[in-house]
Amino acid sequence: MKVALITAVLLSSIGLANAANVDKGQALVEKANCASCHGAGLNAPILPAYPKLAGQYPDYLYYALRAYQVGNTNAQYGRNNAVMSSQVQAFTNADLQDMAAYIASLPGNFVIKK
Repeated sequence: MKVALITAVLLSSIGLANAANVDKGQALVEKANCASCHGAGLNAPILPAYPKLAGQYPDYLYYALRAYQVGNTNAQYGRNNAVMSSQVQAFTNADLQDMAAYIASLPGNFVIKK
């Protein structure tokens, strides 16, 4: 069951950056005030426990946002965080894809060790 759900999510996110509307995603991210926790450019969190989001892969961002929406209703798929769960409840799947595409388009400073 878990594999089928993850496969469905991954298959639905193929071409995510192409189908998603980055401008709409920017408006949604600004409306949700994501920078209040994740910092300027979504790359400077106000606390170390909050992740840097800018430049992350769009499919990962979508999956994470969707998992916060699911929350406790599915222990295998959902993520539990009271703040994030309440933040994403009002958004549709298309909204989450738009948000993920916008956040992925931001310049990030992830370091990849070789």
